[in-house]
Amino acid sequence: MKENVRTSSFLNLVSSVRSSSLFWILSFTVLTAVAAQITVPVKPVPFTLQTMMVLLAGAFLGPKKGAYSQLIYLSLGAIGLPVFAQTPDGLIGFARLFGPTGGYLLAFPVAAFFVGYLVKNYKSYIGVILSMFAGNLLIIVSGTLFLGVFYLQSFPEAVAYGAAVFSVWMVVKVFAAAAIYFGVRKRS
Repeated sequence: MKENVRTSSFLNLVSSVRSSSLFWILSFTVLTAVAAQITVPVKPVPFTLQTMMVLLAGAFLGPKKGAYSQLIYLSLGAIGLPVFAQTPDGLIGFARLFGPTGGYLLAFPVAAFFVGYLVKNYKSYIGVILSMFAGNLLIIVSGTLFLGVFYLQSFPEAVAYGAAVFSVWMVVKVFAAAAIYFGVRKRS
């Protein structure tokens, strides 16, 4: 009898945690950190799966909670926890936000908010795909401008190294994120 009560209490606790907003916000924070570790380290900006998690955070959590997950991610990285992707420049912590990848990183909360807002209003397949492309473009434009102004001091080089190289991967990540989004939505 005591074991049944304990088991029931534990299952209620697990159910309560899984249904809490904080759990899902922190889950996407962790997923973004894990995706950052899946990296191809090229200069000046590495290839990672972070942006795919940013898109999914916005799509699944909505605008505010998606943005919160990314703000927490940036905060953890800014205080020095190893959540950011490994880069050849070797910057850590707060300095990373002002290095070559700073513009991309700082756009994460805005992009998650933007995607969440658009997906909430346009739930069709095309609407979700276009929302995710818009969010990813926001990240790339922000990162490219930041890279050009503060790091390379050359807009054509910034476009070549900070935007053009990501174009094919952006398409792949957006369609993969949309497939994950609709696959999970279909099950729930």
